[in-house]
Amino acid sequence: MFYRTTLQDHIRVPPKLFGLSAEDAVTKRIKKKYDGYISKELGIVIDVAKVDSIREGVIIPGDGAAYYDTTFDLLTFKPEMQEVVLGKIRDIADFGAFMHLGPIEGMIHISQTMDDFVSFSKEKVLSGKDSKRSLKIGDRCRARLIAISFKDAANPKLGLTMRQEYLGKLEWVEEDKSSPKKGKKDEKEEPEKKEKKKKE
Repeated sequence: MFYRTTLQDHIRVPPKLFGLSAEDAVTKRIKKKYDGYISKELGIVIDVAKVDSIREGVIIPGDGAAYYDTTFDLLTFKPEMQEVVLGKIRDIADFGAFMHLGPIEGMIHISQTMDDFVSFSKEKVLSGKDSKRSLKIGDRCRARLIAISFKDAANPKLGLTMRQEYLGKLEWVEEDKSSPKKGKKDEKEEPEKKEKKKKE
């Protein structure tokens, strides 16, 4: 999920940026410091949304740079368990598919791509045996987050599933919406069978 997060930090502005206004110099340094920053608490930092306040700068002897106590807003993406996300298949391997979610990538194990027996082809396509559905690079899909790991903070791991109603390749979702539900059909057929038995 995307968030707008407010932080307070001491931002170091080197002498080479003293020619800029305090706001421009501080914004430039915040972007440099937090560009690509990832943590379990914040998630993935995408950009600086706004600088709220900049207090008077302090110069530390022997450093030469100015330090500004600054409050600012960051635009972040923090993945959450069971969250439904939209993305595009970036790559496919024999063990599953990698889905691009914007600021990060998630992995869908082959067993979680569809509710079917799935096979992998050399053309990097995953195919369902009974459904005849196929998943290839570039397909837009909807998936649900089932695993999040920040053990390697620089490279968090996201596990996804598409084995659920209204998840998967967007074309599959549209097909499922337009086709009658098997469960409801079976329920209607059962009372009719019971009635026939009574008449006999």
